[in-house]
Amino acid sequence: MRNYILRRLLVAIPSLLIASLIVFTLPRLIPGDVVQLMLQEKAYGKDLEDLRAKLGLNRPIYVQYGEWLLAVGGGHLGESLWTRQPVLVELTRRLPVTATLGGMALGVAILIGIPVGVVAAVRPDGPLDFFARSVAILGLSIPGFVTAILVTLLPAIWWGWTPRTRFVEFSADPAAYVLQFVLPAVILGIASAAGIMRLTRGMLLEVLRQDYVRTAWAKGLRERIVVLKHALKNALIPVMTVLGLQVAAIASGAVIVEWIFGIPGMGQFLVDAIVQRDYPVIQGINLVIVTIIVVTNLTVDLIYAVLDPRIRY
Repeated sequence: MRNYILRRLLVAIPSLLIASLIVFTLPRLIPGDVVQLMLQEKAYGKDLEDLRAKLGLNRPIYVQYGEWLLAVGGGHLGESLWTRQPVLVELTRRLPVTATLGGMALGVAILIGIPVGVVAAVRPDGPLDFFARSVAILGLSIPGFVTAILVTLLPAIWWGWTPRTRFVEFSADPAAYVLQFVLPAVILGIASAAGIMRLTRGMLLEVLRQDYVRTAWAKGLRERIVVLKHALKNALIPVMTVLGLQVAAIASGAVIVEWIFGIPGMGQFLVDAIVQRDYPVIQGINLVIVTIIVVTNLTVDLIYAVLDPRIRY
């Protein structure tokens, strides 16, 4: 196991290097120039080239990338072009907010998707199975940001109620801090739950047709033991793979959901940075998200051995 982890970490290094090149290059392809935006805001000097040189944007792109890569290796993600504040300091403050939202959304996806998928597989083609599949298709068809907008606008139009927009810090009121994430987390988790439910149902139906499961039924074991102990663990291996992918989907969905609900996490920070063409902030946020996804995929691979003892590394 130790050798496997070391090999995977070595493989992750070139993946992160390629990802760093992408997250460094793509923001500079966004239409617009941060220097011209600053001059329009009259926040800095009047000379275009002087301001570009002051920000370090007049050098070749490969030189800027090399310096940024060295800074990342030293634990420094650069400074915001607008505020001149370290990006890492701001991310340290906002990352727990996004992690709370993402963790709750992933919990919603697991708590809804897997149990409903199990019930639908145990009672296939029944009323509950038909209802679960219909709801899953609906959940996959409607993007999370559309649901968030509808949840925000329709209650305001019909009943004059709007979700809380003032963010409450954990230190001020822990209960209110957690409650303000419930609605956004449910919206983020619904689409993931739909995909997990469909995959859990399909894989469990396949496993329930295996010979060893039929043998367990023939021995007279209870349905709960046959399904949960003998069948579900093997059916969950592909589901764990999808859960790793859902982390990326939830992270991308959080960008818009945080902005809609006024949650000061990395998503809202990223939207503001894109509008302002704040390249170091965009690069830092994307690099953190990519790192989280790489670590998640490694964790999923390690969980395989826990679910199925036949898997060895």
